[in-house]
Amino acid sequence: MTAAPSPAACPPTRAEAARQTLRLLGQTAALCVLVAAVLTLLPATGGDFWRTLWFSEWIGFWSVVTVQLLRQLPGLRRWPRRVSLPLRLALGLPAGYALGFGCGYALLGEPVRIAGLLDYQLAAVIASLSATGFVLYLVWLRNRLADEAAARLLAQKLAVEAELRLLRAQLEPHMLFNTLATLRSLVDEDPGQAQQMIDLLITFLRATLAGSRAETSTLQAEFEQLHAYLEIMALRLGRRLRYCLELPAELQQAAMPPMLLQPLVENALKHGVEPKVGGATLSVSAERDADGLLLVVADTGIGLRDEPAAATGGSGYGLEHVRSRLQALYGPAASLRLQAQQPCGTRAIVRIPA
Repeated sequence: MTAAPSPAACPPTRAEAARQTLRLLGQTAALCVLVAAVLTLLPATGGDFWRTLWFSEWIGFWSVVTVQLLRQLPGLRRWPRRVSLPLRLALGLPAGYALGFGCGYALLGEPVRIAGLLDYQLAAVIASLSATGFVLYLVWLRNRLADEAAARLLAQKLAVEAELRLLRAQLEPHMLFNTLATLRSLVDEDPGQAQQMIDLLITFLRATLAGSRAETSTLQAEFEQLHAYLEIMALRLGRRLRYCLELPAELQQAAMPPMLLQPLVENALKHGVEPKVGGATLSVSAERDADGLLLVVADTGIGLRDEPAAATGGSGYGLEHVRSRLQALYGPAASLRLQAQQPCGTRAIVRIPA
């Protein structure tokens, strides 16, 4: 399975960068209004609110634009943020101050005056630059926290996928040994059935190999793999196993994680169908509702013997692995829960959000 790239290696697209800049401009404009109001109310620096706001907004605007433009320089983009951000602020804020005042005076039709400012004008400049720098720092801090959260999520996904490979390594040899032992007895007793089992085993292993190399699968591919697996198990168990797969045509191309249902089917066979005298029925179905996909693995086996485990959704390595994958891929909106069926049996219900 190909590992996903690190979040730090994925620069934002132009659309994302434009949205970040617009959001930053809005935050700076709001903070400049507060700065202008505070400066107007202070006795030592009091002046005309609208004039103070006018220059504050232009200084804030050009400070943001300058700092964001410096971010696009190839040399600075290669540096770590902890180095490039202070440097961009050191260069961008003075440039924003000069451009902001120049633009403000020019649009007012007054001669540009930057040196020899009055005290309240100088205070407005310093406050506006400080506000702009503070907003830029907050944005940088938020982006850093978002990158760290994305890195943790990626690490969690990689850990879950590593567990998936371990689970396959544990499940497939067990299934192969049992199937080969059945084949050995069928070669002499029923060569036709042995050939059928070999064909099904090839189909199952091919689907398993394809699933191990892909990050996503479709319901159609997953149900084809389950069909091959259940056919093999039906040849082994004979009349003790009856199964039914229900996949609506409109859901065949629905995306889902590979090998998500396999542990649930194996769990139902091992703990529900095989221990029951006389056998049982196993069904796998899929449907879509307003909240997303609903996948159900149900059996009429011996049912849940551990009531506390049933109340909490079930336990066991296979079930916990499915639960961990759902949480890593979809968050708390996804779930796996077990329900007891009447008069006997168990239902494993998987919820995948839309």
